[in-house]
Amino acid sequence: MNHIKEGKYRPYPQIDLPNRTWPSNTITKAPIWCSVDLRDGNQALITPMNMDKKLELFALLLKLGFKTIEVGFPSASKVEFDFLRRLVDDGLIPDDVTIQVLVQAREHLIEKTFEALKGVKKAIVHLYNSTSVAQRKIVFRKSQDEIIALALEGVDLVKKYEKNHKGEIVLEYSPESFTGTELEFAARICNAVTARWGISKERPVVINLPATVEVATPNVYADQIEWMSRHLDNREHVLISTHTHNDRGTSVAATELALLAGADRVEGTLLSNGERTGNVDIITLALNMTTQGLDSGLDFSNINEVLDVVERCTEIDTHSRHPYVGELVYTAFSGSHQDAINKGLAFQKLKNDPLWEVPYLPIDPEDVGRSYEGIIRINSQSGKGGVAYILEHEFGYQLPKKMHPEFGRIIQRVTDVEGRELNNDEILDIFTKTYLESNGGVELVDFAISSPTSKDKNVWCKLTYTCNGKEIVSEGQGNGPIDACKNALSKECEYNFKIKSYSEHSCGEQSSANAVAYIEIENMELASFFGVGVDSDITIASIKALFSALNRAFN
Repeated sequence: MNHIKEGKYRPYPQIDLPNRTWPSNTITKAPIWCSVDLRDGNQALITPMNMDKKLELFALLLKLGFKTIEVGFPSASKVEFDFLRRLVDDGLIPDDVTIQVLVQAREHLIEKTFEALKGVKKAIVHLYNSTSVAQRKIVFRKSQDEIIALALEGVDLVKKYEKNHKGEIVLEYSPESFTGTELEFAARICNAVTARWGISKERPVVINLPATVEVATPNVYADQIEWMSRHLDNREHVLISTHTHNDRGTSVAATELALLAGADRVEGTLLSNGERTGNVDIITLALNMTTQGLDSGLDFSNINEVLDVVERCTEIDTHSRHPYVGELVYTAFSGSHQDAINKGLAFQKLKNDPLWEVPYLPIDPEDVGRSYEGIIRINSQSGKGGVAYILEHEFGYQLPKKMHPEFGRIIQRVTDVEGRELNNDEILDIFTKTYLESNGGVELVDFAISSPTSKDKNVWCKLTYTCNGKEIVSEGQGNGPIDACKNALSKECEYNFKIKSYSEHSCGEQSSANAVAYIEIENMELASFFGVGVDSDITIASIKALFSALNRAFN
């Protein structure tokens, strides 16, 4: 039952754009990326970053490949000012990187900003003021013309201090709360700003159109961007920039649709840190492009390092399901998912082309510095394929396909009782206790094998073993060691069985590899049981596997 008062909320109006083109477009190249981690991200922290953390995060952003970095609001506080001066004085700004600073349209703030910028070769001065209906009505109580006058006053002040700055200054203007602003007014104030600046090929302007608050579905934001692109004067000299927040949980979608609609540039943060529900996550945007075969221009090949630095600097943990980077995003618990991933990885290794075609994994974990270790994890929802995958990829046991259901059921019984996930070592421990440790009525003591001769094609076996505590010595012949051993057992042991399948493989490095053997036997009730044997000698491993199967079948 809805308890919200009728009329409290209303739908955001649609944009009158009947000939919109963006739905038919495709993203074909990466935008200009601008990190605002050190400004927008920092101001949203419970404990803002100190100098050391700022320097560490700045170094990470450079390493990732960002060429435009908003370093702060240098006129807002001493820490912000000192950080920019540290970057300049210590020569930490590469020649190909543009520093961006935020400032309001007040002369003492702009003067302080240019004082902080002294010595910077190329900088973007990011000027903003709020333009939305709600801000004009409630906060500023000013008309449209008065809001435009504020913006133009800021432009004039930037131009005033630009004259004495030895370096290139680019203007960025944001009609803050753009998504809550009438489009006609947004175009009017942006065109007034660019005209006052003297926009030209030599003096381009960044027009940043922020979704300061998400107020509608992503397609509406795309319509707003396309509408503005058509109504901005000197469009060829304007870089349209997006700056989306995540109030509705759709900042990534809104940004991608905005790129379809003609945006040239994206402002965002790593891991979506920012005011309220956060800014758009540049990692997600960039890796989305990677999965479409596009070069994002950013290097996220070591995502664990990114997580480590960002979490340490922001003191914010990353959700385990965060796209591409969360602890569990490359993990499958579902049995059907595990089976498909296991088969997909095997297929990927065998085929001759690099095209990534693994079910349930849109990106190769290795491309972001992850391994396959965590892809499959075992709980009560897991299937036989996942258990087999863990044993093979973590411990080298290549269980025959027919053995998967048997061991899968054993693990299922444990997880049902425990009611939790089993880690890899626990799975190995259950495997070892089930198949490799002597825990039944028959136990191998010793054996000897003679090779076939030209006269006698059979293999001869002398077997010493205990059966229910009694030591027995028996001989048998057969067409191979396993058959001879089975026949020796049949002479003295009451167990009646037949061998249904056999397989083997090596495990470990070549110089110290062990042989692993798997034997399937069937008892008189036609029930099948597998046994496993491990030894440096394949014959011994095979006979151990036979005894393992016997103990499981008759105990």
